[in-house]
Amino acid sequence: MKAIILAGGKGTRLRPLTTHLPKPMVPLLNRPCMEYSIMLLRKHGITDIGVTVQYLGDEIKDYFGDGSKWGVNIHYFDENEPLGTAGGVKNAESFLDERFLVISGDALTDFNLTQAIEFHEQNEAMVTMLMKEVDDPTQYGVIETDTSGRITRFLEKPTWNQVFSHTVNTGIYILEPAIFSYYERNQKFDFSKDLFPMLLAANERLYGINLDGYWSDIGSLSVYRETQFDMLDGKVEVELLAKEIAPGIFVENEVSIEDSANLEGPIYIGTNSVISSQVKLGSYTIIGSHNWLQRGVSVRETILWNHNIIGRHAEVAGSTINHLCRIGERTLIDSGAIIGNECSVHAKTHIESNTVISPQERVGGRVFSLAAL
Repeated sequence: MKAIILAGGKGTRLRPLTTHLPKPMVPLLNRPCMEYSIMLLRKHGITDIGVTVQYLGDEIKDYFGDGSKWGVNIHYFDENEPLGTAGGVKNAESFLDERFLVISGDALTDFNLTQAIEFHEQNEAMVTMLMKEVDDPTQYGVIETDTSGRITRFLEKPTWNQVFSHTVNTGIYILEPAIFSYYERNQKFDFSKDLFPMLLAANERLYGINLDGYWSDIGSLSVYRETQFDMLDGKVEVELLAKEIAPGIFVENEVSIEDSANLEGPIYIGTNSVISSQVKLGSYTIIGSHNWLQRGVSVRETILWNHNIIGRHAEVAGSTINHLCRIGERTLIDSGAIIGNECSVHAKTHIESNTVISPQERVGGRVFSLAAL
């Protein structure tokens, strides 16, 4: 069995984090999001993988290469322009000559794919949708099935007065190659908006399986942060790069932590980072690789990407900071701030709550929102 990873999204709602980075490459506990999808596929015996790319696709190709580092074979399929989920997969039709699984490169899950594949085979389905119960179904495709799991009704992103179920489509599918006969190449076509309603009207065998397990569609900055906090809390079964050196303290290799530093878990510290004397790391702090937190820094509920310097006695709370930023000493960064890559923040700056700073900015003084979320 083969798989195809959808990795062409721009991640507009994650900007400025995705201004220079495709959404599947956004890090979750210091690994690109898409890496977890690859590891999940390999865990369930799927090693022949296609990847559809469009926005900044070379970033994905350069990192994953042919997939051999992860024990898989990766084949890339370029979209010159966005073609929708099904349209992008159509480009890989010659590769997808047998039953295949579709999964997103910008969502995190630990679903039992083997269980779903067995369900698909038992029901001789053309399509099996992996489903999940959610509190707010209005952002997803809502699904209704009969007692056997056969889909009887499907509605994409309903309003609240249209909601007939809290069971939603996760964007993970098991499909037969016969679906390709329903639409043409280079046609803008979406699975949930176009193909599945067409197949349902044609009385094809569409099934849904409601799985236990974790699933997060990383569609916003708040969900991006919450997903990593869930990972720290052990709510999702994933393999981490770090070892747990004390309860809730996850540390990668070659990390320097001064004895006088105060660490309150759960936290995560990436390789070659330096935690200087009298630094305070509060719970739900995530530090990527090659970061330097200088003397007396206080950080809590904050996500730092790679190659950042946080100056002496700076205080950072509830914020997200991209790569290659320099934060001056005694700076105060309030909750909800988002700082793009390669920014320079002068000493004693106050960045107020929910401020968004675009990449490569230089700021100082009192700073409030410079860009809209």
